[in-house]
Amino acid sequence: MKGLFADVYIVLLGPPGAGKGTQAQRIAVATKLVHISTGDMFRENVKNQTELGKLANDYMSRGELVPDEVTIEMLLERISRDDARAGAMFDGFPRNVVQAEALDAALAREGAKVDFALLISVRDEELVARLGGRWICRNCGKLYHERNDPPKRAGVCDACGGELYQREDDRPEVVQSRLEKQKPPAALIEHYRKAHVLKEIDGEQSLDAVTAALLEAIR
Repeated sequence: MKGLFADVYIVLLGPPGAGKGTQAQRIAVATKLVHISTGDMFRENVKNQTELGKLANDYMSRGELVPDEVTIEMLLERISRDDARAGAMFDGFPRNVVQAEALDAALAREGAKVDFALLISVRDEELVARLGGRWICRNCGKLYHERNDPPKRAGVCDACGGELYQREDDRPEVVQSRLEKQKPPAALIEHYRKAHVLKEIDGEQSLDAVTAALLEAIR
């Protein structure tokens, strides 16, 4: 007997810091859908030294984005496997309209479609607060966060008294710049809105509340 979410295909969208990866894993467990992550696809192909993996690794080793055509080929291979034929949760794919259209076409060939595009929304200032503000002890490497786990004395490690420093990537202005580049593009969101499958979820609730809201959206 098929489960409640059999043959359902879900795309999870959200900016860095929205908790997308964590929520994708939780939803995949709750729905028993296979969790297809772009990161996992890349790692698997690179580890297995597939032709696509070698090609992707060439770009990643140079610090460049993997081209759409390579990412799409990996995705098409992944969803052709038996475990993805009964539905899937996509995490990190698609990243743009070109990838979304490729996914639409691949699913249509199997008589399926994206049933839900779930957008986890979080304000920029909250994302910067979550992703920025991390400090590291220069002596022992202990991590702190200005808001979530601050040291007892600013700039001083509780464990060893060492000096705390902030990596360039963790500075608020750098985080803001990275967010602008890595947010789901407006055109991608509009693609799913026009398809009448987009549902927006408040990502500033507690972890459990966001999970509950996401599951409610697909019921």
